[in-house]
Amino acid sequence: MNNNRFNTVKIAKLAMMVAISCVLVLLIRIPYPPAPFLEYDPADVPIYITTFAFGPVSGLVVTLIVSLIQAFALGGNGVYGFIMHFFATGIFALIAGGLYRHKKSKKEAIIALVVGVIAITAVMCIANIIITPLFLGTPRDAVLAMLIPIIIPFNLLKAGINALITFLVYKRISKFLHKGA
Repeated sequence: MNNNRFNTVKIAKLAMMVAISCVLVLLIRIPYPPAPFLEYDPADVPIYITTFAFGPVSGLVVTLIVSLIQAFALGGNGVYGFIMHFFATGIFALIAGGLYRHKKSKKEAIIALVVGVIAITAVMCIANIIITPLFLGTPRDAVLAMLIPIIIPFNLLKAGINALITFLVYKRISKFLHKGA
């Protein structure tokens, strides 16, 4: 019986993190000046927090749900937006969550966040080279020309800001997330 309560409480907390992520993407969208079609939003912060609090699988599940909602209900570019968001944030959940899961210390959190930011940036380079020409019809040469001046800095900045916010608020929020579980 206690196991059912744990699952119900955990599902409710994961749903709350999905809702917070969706609200954040609706409230905060800041265009990236060198390429205004790219926008910063803090919607991944709840996903990063979920990943640290409950592990990589929970982070990936929340990423999947948030990616679907953002892509199809909140104006996030449909299938293209879903794929890009799921790949970027999903790789963070798997890698950073896997690193942090084994040794939950401040040092390990920093390592996991930095490696996660690097992983997102690398995956988005590959995803933009392969997926953007297929979905947007942008010539691959144009995407390649944007890698160093636009795509890499944007992804480092967006993921880096979200990682920093996560680092600053995680301990306080994790106490609430683990309460009653």
